[in-house]
Parts: sequence; C-alpha cells; structure tokens
Amino acid sequence: TTPGVDVSSANEYVMYYIYLAFTNCLHLLRPQRVPGFAFAWLEIVAHRTFMSRLLLSSGRFIRQTHNMYALLLVDALRLVTPFIRSGEHAQSFQVYFKGILKTFMLLLHDFPEFLCEHYYQFCDALPLIAHQLRNIVLSAFPKHMRCPDPFLVNFKVDMLNDISIVPVIAYNFSQNIQPPKFKQNLDSYLRTRAPVTFLSELRSYLQQGADPGSHYNIRMLNALVLYVATQALSTLNNKTNGQPLMSSITHSAHMDIFQNLAVDLDTEGRYIFLNAMANHLRYPNTHTHYFSYTLLYLFAEANSEALQEQIVRVLLERLVANRPHPWGLLITFLELVRNPNLKLWSREFMSISPDVKRLLTTLTRGFPHIPNAPLGTQQQQQTAIVKP
Repeated sequence: TTPGVDVSSANEYVMYYIYLAFTNCLHLLRPQRVPGFAFAWLEIVAHRTFMSRLLLSSGRFIRQTHNMYALLLVDALRLVTPFIRSGEHAQSFQVYFKGILKTFMLLLHDFPEFLCEHYYQFCDALPLIAHQLRNIVLSAFPKHMRCPDPFLVNFKVDMLNDISIVPVIAYNFSQNIQPPKFKQNLDSYLRTRAPVTFLSELRSYLQQGADPGSHYNIRMLNALVLYVATQALSTLNNKTNGQPLMSSITHSAHMDIFQNLAVDLDTEGRYIFLNAMANHLRYPNTHTHYFSYTLLYLFAEANSEALQEQIVRVLLERLVANRPHPWGLLITFLELVRNPNLKLWSREFMSISPDVKRLLTTLTRGFPHIPNAPLGTQQQQQTAIVKP
C-alpha cells in the first residue's frame, strides 16, 4: 500500500464503482428492453447477496447504493404496469408478479427504512389498481418506531410524538412538475393567490403529456399533490413555530388547489387525485397527518356525494386487498366510520349500493368499538378523533 493512503476509503471507492457497473448493466438489460431475460434478471436483483450488498453498505456512498437498488426495482415494476392495465394474466406474468410481491415483502421485513425513503418512486411506477403491492410499500415504517393501535377508543392522532416527524423522500419529485412556467405560476399562487386564472387552467396543464390509457399526466399529478402538501406544511411550521395545527390548513391557497381539483376534475381525474393523496397515508408523520385530515375535510365539505363516494371507494379498494394495510389508511378509514359529524352511514350512496354497505359492515364487524350500522338514538356515538 502507498504510505498516507486510507485503505478503507480506497476500498469504498472501488466497491462503489463495482456496484455502479452492475447496476448500469442490469438497467440496460431491464425487463422492458429484454423481456426474455426477465426471470433471470429478477432472480439476480432479488438475490439476498446482491440486495444486502447494496442496502447494507455503509460509508459515504450509502445514499448512492440505495438509489441504485431503487432504480432496479422501478425497472422491475415497469414491466408489471402494461399487463395489469390490459388485464392480461398469463401464467408467465403471474409467476413474475409473484416474484415481485415476494421481493417487496422481504424488503418490508428486512429493510423497511429503504421502502420508507423510496416509496414515492415505487408508487409512481405502479398502476392505480395494484392495491396489494402498493399496500406492501406503504406499510413500511422505521424499525425503531412502534405504531399505536388505531382501534383504541380514545385514540388521538394529534397527541402522538411521532406525528411531527418529517419523512425523508429520496427522490426529487418536484422535477416532474412541468413545464417550468407552470411551476412558476404554482409557486406564485401558493404565495399570493395570483395569477387569478391559475385554478381555471390547472386541469388543462394536468392533461398535457397524458399517460397511456389515461387522459391525465399521472406522474405530474402525483408530484403536484405532494409538492402542495409540503409547501403547506412548511408554511404552517413557520406560522406555529414548528407545531402545525391541522385546523389552520383549511383556508389557504394550498387547500384552494385541492378543493378545486376535487370539484373541477372529471371522474377519472378525481380518482387519480384521491389516490395520489392516499399514497401518503403511511406511518405516523406529518405527511400522513396532513393527508388524512385533508381527505376527511374534503369529505365533510364536499358539495356533492359523488366526491364522497369516490373517497370511500379509494379507501375501501385498498382495505379489501390482502394484508398488510398501512397505518395511516386504517386511521383515516376508522375516522370516516366513527366520526358522527361525517354522517357516512346516512349518505345516499350507502343505500343505493347495498354491496358497499355490506362490505363496510363486514370490514368493521371484527373491530372493537366501531359501529357496524347507522347508530340509533339510544346508542352512544363514539368520540371523534378529528373534527374537520
């Protein structure tokens, strides 16, 4: 060895470039480009040695190696999307998809922090109807954290210490908000509510560069939803000295954008928008708290039952999928059922569709302290967790 050279530092550089070479090679041979190599490719990427090398690496390149593995997982998911969207369930695809599920279940068990930081990329790559796989990704929470039981009677989300944690997102999602002029108008509207035409033009911007099989640019809508939320939380922190009160989010430019999207978008666009919000109902943190409160607020303030019905649909679709279920999804659903101010059981769509009511009753039957049907006058209603 050369005197004065740090051997461990030199080894870090060598291993980093080895990992980078493997990642670039596998990225070039990704399943979308070489479908015939898909099974062998997935076997390499999901192998315990390869996975642990990239995710258990330490030192100055830990962030880079995590990003490498996230890129390969996104490559794996890109092949899933067209098959699920088209409804083709050939045996070869079922085997491949089962391998994807097992890989993410392994990550959920052994590397939950990795899923916590890279969940946005994975949700962005998944089709809207991949509920089980999305639930697996969103159910991850840091190993040191203990999520409280959401079924407790007097459970108060606002009182949790972890609810003030700002989650780390290892992806620059704001780069998906294009073109630059639209991004400038968005920032201007969030600051000053100008230009006044921004809300009326918002829908047309979201339809530019629409995804295959959709009338909307789903990646841009996902980025817009999270960007507006992060800006809202930043504004709240500045106003309340780091202790944001959810009750103060209602009358703001940020909520104006969300309410405009909920009203102005058509059925398809609203479904994508609500799913984009539900993607952040995860473990206790500021994003989960904000989006849970916002969804309940939109439900309470909706001027039509069509929006309320779609909110219930988005939550139910994820709950009827196989376990695990994200903690934030559970507390939002339970609040929707428990809170007498939201009057879920008396909504018209609950009586028009007996299947929905039967499904809700079935889901809540085994849960303690939750009513299974409309409460009578003689029954005591549960205390609401949140009052939008």
